[in-house]
Amino acid sequence: MTRVAALDCGTNSLRLLVADVDGTSLTDVVRRMEIVRLGQGVDRTGQFAPEALARTFAVLDDYADQIRHFDAEAVRMVATSATRDAANRDDFVAGVRDRLGIDPEVVSGDAEAALSFVGATRELASDAALAAPFLVVDIGGGSTEFVLGDASGPAAARSVDIGCVRMTERHLVDDPPTAAQVEAARADIVAAIDSVRSVVPIGKAKTLIGLAGSVTTVVALALGLETYDPERIHHSRVAVADVRRITSELLAATRAERAAMPVMHPGRVDVIGGGALVLDTIMTEAGFDDVVASEHDILDGIAFSVVDK
Repeated sequence: MTRVAALDCGTNSLRLLVADVDGTSLTDVVRRMEIVRLGQGVDRTGQFAPEALARTFAVLDDYADQIRHFDAEAVRMVATSATRDAANRDDFVAGVRDRLGIDPEVVSGDAEAALSFVGATRELASDAALAAPFLVVDIGGGSTEFVLGDASGPAAARSVDIGCVRMTERHLVDDPPTAAQVEAARADIVAAIDSVRSVVPIGKAKTLIGLAGSVTTVVALALGLETYDPERIHHSRVAVADVRRITSELLAATRAERAAMPVMHPGRVDVIGGGALVLDTIMTEAGFDDVVASEHDILDGIAFSVVDK
């Protein structure tokens, strides 16, 4: 058993997992998520905003204390979509190095997809109720990863730029967004899905597994939860009709109405409509009847990867 620290820095959130890993199983010591919105404005400016870097570094200071407190033997940090896009990413790398003593690994979309697949599916090999091949869809802030595979691992993967932050900043600018804005975002998502089909044979998938906060928040709302409960959400199966209903409600709601929803994380209020629309469109375009939510994702894959090396 090895105690490792895994950090996932996406466009919207910065997450930490300290866990004991033996290669086939993972036991949480601490799991945390903070919304830092590192990708604020990156789609428009091509650079990290100073205030976004400041928010991120403040959380990293706190995470570094946690890593030391829990005596992690190895640390790996992965940075994803926004960091791939930012011209001033050297400022980010230097700030991470100062705080953690390691460089963040700015991974490709394919590498991100593979880590997400491992994190979401390693525990599913013994679950006869979930049929392979799996299509794992990780809806992030800047990008969405599509990975098809089975117990032997991923067979095909593609990352496309249709994350919840990117769709919101690019299209869903009114409160609530107009019908024209929603349709423009949907058209963007459909075009991205079409590009995925040339690499990932999504029609072969028998089970859709959805990852990350947009998916789990939609599922929590569909389940009618009064508080966000990861144990209730993990491996819950939600029908496409319920996803479509929740997506419509989120896109019709004002910011104040979304913020009042009991399971809504404050950092997702502005972008959850975009994330739900990505999920809804994927299910519609690919013909899935339901989605299985997973609370285990790229963060778990990063932790496994430290031991797998």
